[in-house]
Amino acid sequence: MTKTRLEAFSDGVIAIILTIMVLELTPPHGTAASDVLAVVPGWLRYALSFVYVGIYWVNHHALFERVERVDWATLWANLHLLFWMSLMPFVTAWVSEHPTAPAPVALYGVVLFLCSVSFMLLSWRLGTLAGLDHAHTWQNAKNRLSLAMYALAVGVSLWQPPLAALIHVLLAALWLVPNRIERHPGSREPG
Repeated sequence: MTKTRLEAFSDGVIAIILTIMVLELTPPHGTAASDVLAVVPGWLRYALSFVYVGIYWVNHHALFERVERVDWATLWANLHLLFWMSLMPFVTAWVSEHPTAPAPVALYGVVLFLCSVSFMLLSWRLGTLAGLDHAHTWQNAKNRLSLAMYALAVGVSLWQPPLAALIHVLLAALWLVPNRIERHPGSREPG
């Protein structure tokens, strides 16, 4: 089957995720500087979550540039990724209300970890279909480092939630530029 419907569906779900996240933002309850300062942690967490969703959207686009057709396994791998991404508005809202509480910060980190795992599974599946080098999925040092850092952030959040938040920011910075995907020497470029 062609990839067009999958890409359109994914773009729609991602747009809805971003819309729900912005609707969860709370305005200041007053006009004083202290009122504005009270909502800054929520706005910052929204900005971080927006960047994460944007990173996944850009990398998703980069992955699908390499294939012409998809199969059922790809559809399910993509839905797996979208499921974890769809939890971003919930965990963002919760951690925005309790930015230094261990449970919300830990759950935010768990969702980021599972988004990363599901993206790597989708990447691996698409790589199989397109004849790409699998080094960009599991074996890639950047991916291994990310998984370890997400797991570390979850553990750290139970004792030092602000440090876990810093790890989340550093990981977002690491992923702002998508990986370059190399093809096997003998494979054809699609299209």
